[in-house]
Amino acid sequence: MDGSTYGNTYDVVVLGAGPVGENAADRVVRGGLSAAIVERELVGGECSYWACMPTKALLRSAAALRAARQVPGAREAVTGGLDADAVLGRRDSFASHWKDDGQVGWLDSAGIALHRGHGRIVSANVVEVTGDDGVPVTLTARHAVVIATGSGALLPDVPGLREAAPWTSREAAAASAVPARLAIIGGGVVASEMATAFAALGSSVTMLARDGVLPLAEPFAGERVTESLREAGVSVRLGAEAASVHRDEAGTVHITMTDGEQVEADEVLVAIGRTPNTQDIGLGAVGLTPGTWLTVDDTLRVLGEDGRPIGDGWLYAAGDVNRRVLLTHQGKYQGRAVGDVIVARAKGEAIEDDRWGRHVATADERAVPQVVFTEPEIASVGLTAAAAEAAGVRIRVLDYDLGAVAGSALHADGYRGHARMVVDEDRKVIVGFTLAGPDVAELLHAATIAIVGEVPLERLWHAVPAFPTVSEVWLRLLEAYGR
Repeated sequence: MDGSTYGNTYDVVVLGAGPVGENAADRVVRGGLSAAIVERELVGGECSYWACMPTKALLRSAAALRAARQVPGAREAVTGGLDADAVLGRRDSFASHWKDDGQVGWLDSAGIALHRGHGRIVSANVVEVTGDDGVPVTLTARHAVVIATGSGALLPDVPGLREAAPWTSREAAAASAVPARLAIIGGGVVASEMATAFAALGSSVTMLARDGVLPLAEPFAGERVTESLREAGVSVRLGAEAASVHRDEAGTVHITMTDGEQVEADEVLVAIGRTPNTQDIGLGAVGLTPGTWLTVDDTLRVLGEDGRPIGDGWLYAAGDVNRRVLLTHQGKYQGRAVGDVIVARAKGEAIEDDRWGRHVATADERAVPQVVFTEPEIASVGLTAAAAEAAGVRIRVLDYDLGAVAGSALHADGYRGHARMVVDEDRKVIVGFTLAGPDVAELLHAATIAIVGEVPLERLWHAVPAFPTVSEVWLRLLEAYGR
């Protein structure tokens, strides 16, 4: 089977040229099939321009400055504060100045055809693309269509909010100036990271965290981030909920809370969740409801309301749109899996859909790693203690003071941190791991490997951490568990 194209016919058509769509198309082409990708905005998607890359660039400079100030010798060399203009300039470079030439060049080098415009499914295996000229172009897929259109910011139905022109994660990540006063509605990852970033850049930040700070993480994670934000001057209002929002003629945003209290700000960022980008991609043509999250089977085929794959199984969904895990790296993981399974089915090869098989995304349920780049960093993988208990796992929870590890004291004076290991007592394997502390992101992959590999605790005793490093916490947790 060759991967050649005839006119606008390809083996696979992918809607969305973010990291998920790029990975899916790349695996398809590597497997010997042809692929076209459809994108109405910038090739590279949310992560490249309005999420992961620019937001981490905003956060990194302040983190580096904090690290230098925690080590004698380096501390004395720090003679100034953060340069906000330089931080924003560095952010701009990591967002490629919101130009996608480099990403388009990569598609071309990978042999992936790009069709710019808004793509809609019009019938089985057929996508119509409308570009800026308004002329529709029809693309036909021999084997599969992949929906990888991602998600957008969710705006709640708070009176006056939309009219107040709120920031979403996009406007925050791409801000051209630092507002003197920033109000943030939300307490999750985006809210916590942007509160950290803009407080460091000089904003007076008020955070309205109705459900708490990092409510889905281990409790100690949210508590430590809350404490750190308050030390940085952020007004963290736990349980606060906006009842109405109004931007006056002078540009000031007035937020009235349900208890009647008022908050004034120059900008308001809404970060309470995501909504699927499926409103206008032709879902109605295949019997699905526009604007909804998509349900998929183990190999990421889209399921209809009857619980069966659409048609003969030609439609797939990867990344945020299937709501399994709304993280870029997990979406890319799904993109690789879906690309490989499409190739296997096209070539009549065996489908490896058993647990941890090549064509399924098992880690979405069992081993999702995530880093929250706040101060302190929060790095986690697998299940929290509460989630494991809710899943019926008989667990034992081990906690350790990360600051008591010799490597931590060398890493920074006054190092403060915490580590938690959640053990499945029946199988004697780790099912969850959470770290809070400076630079703990780089410790996370060891825990991810232990959970994915289901490494028995008895074997982990032979994984000796180098001394003196922060990774010695692994030995201390095992000692706490006992043999």
